[in-house]
Amino acid sequence: MSVTFRFIHAADLHLDSPFRGLAKAPRRVREALTESTFDALRQLTQAAISEQVDFIVLAGDLFDEADRSLRAQLMLVREWEKLAEHGIAVYVIHGNHDPLNGARAKLALPSNVYVFGADQMEYRPAYRKSGELAAFVYGRSYGTRIVSENMAAAYQIEAEAPFHIALLHGNVDGDGTHDPYAPCALDELIGGKGFDYWALGHIHHRRVLHEYPHVVYAGNAQGRNPRETGAKGCYLVEVTAAKAIELTFLPLDKVRWYENGFSISGISSEQELLQQLDAELDRVMADSDGRMVMLRFILNGRGPLHQKLSDPAVVRTLLEQLQEGRSITEDNVWIYVFGLEANTGAELSWLELAEEDSFAGELYRVSTELAQDERQWRDFAKTAVGPIAGHAKLGRLLRSRWDELPEKWLEQARELTLGMIHGQGGDE
Repeated sequence: MSVTFRFIHAADLHLDSPFRGLAKAPRRVREALTESTFDALRQLTQAAISEQVDFIVLAGDLFDEADRSLRAQLMLVREWEKLAEHGIAVYVIHGNHDPLNGARAKLALPSNVYVFGADQMEYRPAYRKSGELAAFVYGRSYGTRIVSENMAAAYQIEAEAPFHIALLHGNVDGDGTHDPYAPCALDELIGGKGFDYWALGHIHHRRVLHEYPHVVYAGNAQGRNPRETGAKGCYLVEVTAAKAIELTFLPLDKVRWYENGFSISGISSEQELLQQLDAELDRVMADSDGRMVMLRFILNGRGPLHQKLSDPAVVRTLLEQLQEGRSITEDNVWIYVFGLEANTGAELSWLELAEEDSFAGELYRVSTELAQDERQWRDFAKTAVGPIAGHAKLGRLLRSRWDELPEKWLEQARELTLGMIHGQGGDE
């Protein structure tokens, strides 16, 4: 007989994850980043207690390294002990970052925690706080860092359970942004195995791949680098007696990463650009839910500032001004611009260039013709680079990258050349 219950699905805590490449950031920023994964763990404990969940499932990569730090281990046990005081059980699998063969301290885990082994799939009963059986939880940890087998293939349910939750740390349908560990197909997970909820880990972007049965990536609890943007956290899963499932995202992150595009269109001076970027910082802060913010600006669009922004020294100076314009202290919520990149273009009208009786117009027409004929473009490019094709190193480089020419190099060359011609004409 099914009962109503609720649990939290979290994954990829990556406790004590290092943050590289930010040596020049203010001390407060570096400290906040260093503490951020631990802060997310504390937030997870508080969320479980305040939401009065019956149990938590953790789908792998609790630690960032196989040889996990003592501090991370001690803090995790301490948080689990807090959960034990509130009658909240924890079911754990280990993933590729924290396989069971990694070095670890000899710590006694509290009785509310069960860690699945690596030899085969196991299952454990999960109960409501009031004592009724809620579900069976199934799982298997990584024994070593690299697991190339399809672990999901061996998962099977025990029929007597009212609800079935499978813990799996792996790559479903070959997500190319992550290593292909424990690969499996979505069709396999939903195709008659009988599980009601697949609690997935490994992919750091939360997503619901399927509903009924639910196949869910919770994402990681705290963004760890510029690629892991937006809110990070866990899912609160509420299950009714009729097995209806409701998912609620709970943010856990203390520091939030953003990448914002910003158009230079219509901006005529560096001062005006800085003023508008500073106003954009206020908008980002207003949307950050009170989190500390790590922000990278990508300047785009076309405008009169393009030529100046082609100079790395100008971009670097603008970045320094943005960083110096915002104070970062111990007691305030801060925003730190860690990057500024220019991907802009000159103010050009392709329609006017197509009709213009000038060198730039002729260059545009020739490049457009080449873009429409791959063979002609390849022949043209080979002729153009002929004088350096015989060079030992440069010749090998060209041959190894020849396939990129039609799609990438022509567009970049046209944009750069016409932009430079336009800029020189404007100065005259």
